[in-house]
Amino acid sequence: MNLREAGRIGEEAFRKAGIADGPTDARLLLEWVTGISMAEYAMNPVRPLTAEQERRYLELVEKRRRHIPLQHLTGEQEFMGLVFRVSPDVLIPRQDTELLAEEALRALRPGMDVLDLCTGSGCIIISLERIGKIRHVADERNTFTGSDISRAALRVAEANRLRHQAGVDFVESDLFEGLDGRYDMIVSNPPYIRTDVIAELEEEVRCYDPILALDGREDGLYFYRRIINEAEGFLKNGGLLLLEIGYDQRKAVTELMESQGFQEVHVLKDLTGLDRVVTGRYDSY
Repeated sequence: MNLREAGRIGEEAFRKAGIADGPTDARLLLEWVTGISMAEYAMNPVRPLTAEQERRYLELVEKRRRHIPLQHLTGEQEFMGLVFRVSPDVLIPRQDTELLAEEALRALRPGMDVLDLCTGSGCIIISLERIGKIRHVADERNTFTGSDISRAALRVAEANRLRHQAGVDFVESDLFEGLDGRYDMIVSNPPYIRTDVIAELEEEVRCYDPILALDGREDGLYFYRRIINEAEGFLKNGGLLLLEIGYDQRKAVTELMESQGFQEVHVLKDLTGLDRVVTGRYDSY
């Protein structure tokens, strides 16, 4: 079997299975198994696979055909230009969430103390530390902390910290319960899907992302209420709160923040034009 033949087998299998971006997934699995870039593929599409590569590729095609996420097959996902380890214990980092990270980077300054609630894989807080230092908006005086209630998720986050040699501390905590001190900035991509909607999500999400990272309880606002109501005890005066939201949660979350005394509350839209991030400043005076 050569590269072109393998690619066609994957594409056809994914087409029949209703995989939305089957050709891309087939190429990515080929690249993962063979180590051959798409440029190399284009130059020599009849290059043969070894017997082991063919066996492994067909095995992964069969798993992806059953809608197991591509990232769970490769164990990796890129976020903010960095490659993170992922597993069924964490939400797969998504491009939409890069808007939250970029907005936090715009606000980041040397010496700030930063907290990431519901950190999961650690992709947000590690990106802030790594990219912040590259862009010179952070330095050795900063502290970066990620918290999560899931011990399994924190093991993945710690593996990512080691991979990127990031100066980040991770804490097992139910939101703020295991934390103390105050922060200049708190960011979070909390669970925000309404419980009754989870069954309607695409199979890759509802069957393979951890329910802890999805379920925002009855109205999807449970964690926003807790974070916004409790944040004043953990933000410094003038501190920032940045939250990723669902496309239909703009009004509810902005009203929650304003009712708790947050100032300069505004909403950012993602590349598709949907409301995605709410930010606000807490002024205790």
